[in-house]
Amino acid sequence: MSRIGRLPIDIPVGVTVDVTPDNVVTVKGPKGELVKDMHKDMQISIENNQVVVARPSDIATHRALHGLTRALLNNMVVGVSQGFQKTLELVGVGYRAQLQGSKLVLSLGYSHPVEMIAEDGIQYEVPENTKIIVKGIDKEQVGSAAANIRVWRKPEPYKGKGIRYAGEVVRRKEGKTGKK
Repeated sequence: MSRIGRLPIDIPVGVTVDVTPDNVVTVKGPKGELVKDMHKDMQISIENNQVVVARPSDIATHRALHGLTRALLNNMVVGVSQGFQKTLELVGVGYRAQLQGSKLVLSLGYSHPVEMIAEDGIQYEVPENTKIIVKGIDKEQVGSAAANIRVWRKPEPYKGKGIRYAGEVVRRKEGKTGKK
């Protein structure tokens, strides 16, 4: 039995979960609504204010899908009730971020500023000019938006400059030593 898949998902107050016969799951909550098409073989049911995921057999495909389906459903429930966020830090001389409406403008040492427009369901916050917070209800979308920002300047190992996730450890290299 899957250790993750067998756990029921508690439905918090204010969140509704609807499952159609062809496994299209709709989760509505105070922060918004998410709809996802789950695999047809998984058995998703709602019992005493909990979502339960079961698998029809023990073949490898069903075992793999069991935990995945439960994790995706849990992320949907958490997303519409609490939301997700990723924090990015800009490290480097002159690296800074600012918000112009819903557009994020980054100065990253290029000859031009990098402008990123927030897609639907994503909000950017800039509490300091070296910190960016990406918020949303879809965990996959939040992670993708943060990765798209980070790709402009990945942290480099010699000086540690670049855009990094909060708490990310960048292993530093020593660099060249002068001739002796």
